[in-house]
Amino acid sequence: MQILAVTVWTTCCICCIVEAEIFTSIGQMTDLIFIEREVVQSLKEYIQAEESKLAAVKRWANKLEVLTHASTSDPEGFLAHPVNAYKLMKRLNTEWSELESLVLNDPSHGFISNISVHRQYFPDEEDEKGAAKALMRLQDTYNLDSESFSKGKLPGVRYNAFLTVDDCFDMGKTAYNEQDYYHAVLWMQQALRQMDAGEEAKASKADILDYLSYSVYQMGDLQRATELTRRLVSIDPSHQRAGGNLRYFERLLAKEIREMVRNKQDLAKEKPIQLGTYERPRDYLPEREIYEALCRGEGVKMTPKRRSKLFCRYRDGNRNPRLLLKPMKEEDEWDNPHIVRYLEALSDEEIEKIKELAKPRLARATVRDPKTGVLTTAHYRVSKSAWLEGDEDPVIARVNQRIEDVTGLTVDTAELLQVANYGVGGQYEPHFDFSRKDEPDAFKSLGTGNRVATYLNYMSDVEAGGATVFPDFGAAIWPRKGTAVFWYNLFRSGEGDYRTRHAACPVLVGSKWVSNKWIHERGQEFRRPCGLTEVD
Repeated sequence: MQILAVTVWTTCCICCIVEAEIFTSIGQMTDLIFIEREVVQSLKEYIQAEESKLAAVKRWANKLEVLTHASTSDPEGFLAHPVNAYKLMKRLNTEWSELESLVLNDPSHGFISNISVHRQYFPDEEDEKGAAKALMRLQDTYNLDSESFSKGKLPGVRYNAFLTVDDCFDMGKTAYNEQDYYHAVLWMQQALRQMDAGEEAKASKADILDYLSYSVYQMGDLQRATELTRRLVSIDPSHQRAGGNLRYFERLLAKEIREMVRNKQDLAKEKPIQLGTYERPRDYLPEREIYEALCRGEGVKMTPKRRSKLFCRYRDGNRNPRLLLKPMKEEDEWDNPHIVRYLEALSDEEIEKIKELAKPRLARATVRDPKTGVLTTAHYRVSKSAWLEGDEDPVIARVNQRIEDVTGLTVDTAELLQVANYGVGGQYEPHFDFSRKDEPDAFKSLGTGNRVATYLNYMSDVEAGGATVFPDFGAAIWPRKGTAVFWYNLFRSGEGDYRTRHAACPVLVGSKWVSNKWIHERGQEFRRPCGLTEVD
């Protein structure tokens, strides 16, 4: 308890050295697992020197030693569970700093110098907040209640991970500070539920009730807000705000009851706060409900009639010499617009090489501003990416050539191979790959015309979530390691096919690696001749 009491060791020095957004890539987060193991080992050596005086520190180290043993044996598998990823962010941003402050009371130079070296790689407050918001995004997309996360009840997980009262309380505070009262209610309620069940915590019940009652009030539930505030006053009669809030709520509630009696309406019966108690606030995305349903595998419009039109075939690229002996296996994923999947598009060795080349260069993925054409980060795209030149390694050149052979389109005018790794709750909300008429300058700087087609390699299996979905026509395509999917973004006339608006669903459990090749118009004139009508 003494360690946890040392709460605020500011992360300013961390923020100055390391760019935030570590949480956006599981691939880079695996490095933190090994860094944390080294820090734990240094801590163990320090404890051996002053064990009698630092018994509290020793208990801390033993707990983390068990955790890092599991995490380092399979870093990506461990971090595939989003709760483990969130708690890694929280641990390295907050709790290790608390421990450092304790150690500084009687410094041990070996431990301090070790953690000081590693601190530059630690996540910062923005990372911890980003990881918390990612859990909330997963909660919304996959209709998961807070208890599911708290008890680690997620599909396909290989490691148990639990959220404590304090973890839930911190999740609720993150939402509250963002004025996201919907999620603040869900997480403060979970913290209160676990505390009422007897779990010990650093946070007090009064603190939880304080946040919860006001958040419930903001959600428009005056009756419940009043009851929660009464409970707060009974626990802490001298609470700074509770008394005033209670008097205010009671006046409003009395007025509300009089109105209901006058209108002969029944008073609402109180039920436990859970998913569905309050309506989730609507946001900027018009197809939000359709998009998230597809991510859950719901609402997919694959009918028996449509399925009967889907076939498998061997693709030899019009007797391309490189495909004659081993033609590409092609499966239809959707009939109209036509989307195909290529099997055995990448070998395991090629995948590992691509990841090896990309990992040191991973940076927060960007989107192209439709007005300026400039690349910028966006809250609706949570991943990290790197761009690989065709001539920097034979594997990249071979992959580019394979794309050209199987699609019949030249990649001379295509963009570089983009490698992306999705982190905690990693996603890319519905978007178009091509530029629309209201953004004519989106690809002007490239001088190669619009994006005529998209070729997407899946470089990992994903235990849960992470589908590529098309809300307009109700398709969901699930990642399968070593396969690739391909579709045209433009009709033969050059007009954009607006049906191809698509999204990368949040990764619920797993680490999702993909590589994209966006093929442009220039050079395709004789490979894909123009159509006679606008929608050919």
